Amino acid sequence: MPIIVNLDVMLAKRKMQLTELSGKIGITMSNLSILKTGKAKAIRFSTLEMICEILECQPADILEYVPEKESAK
Repeated sequence: MPIIVNLDVMLAKRKMQLTELSGKIGITMSNLSILKTGKAKAIRFSTLEMICEILECQPADILEYVPEKESAK
C-alpha cells in the first residue's frame, strides 16, 4: 500500500503510549492499533485532526505517500 502510517514514530517522538493517546482522543485501542499497523482503509479527518492536536504535529508527520515501486524495495 503506498500510504504509510507513521503513528508509532510520532508516539515515540512524543514519548506517549497508544493507551494514553486513546484516552485523550476517545478512540478505542483496537481502532488506533488498526491505524498504527497500517491496516486501516480510511481515517476520518476529525480523527486525524484530534491525533495531530494531541501529538502537536501535522498530518504529513503521520501519513506518508511512498510510490509502489519504492515500497517494493
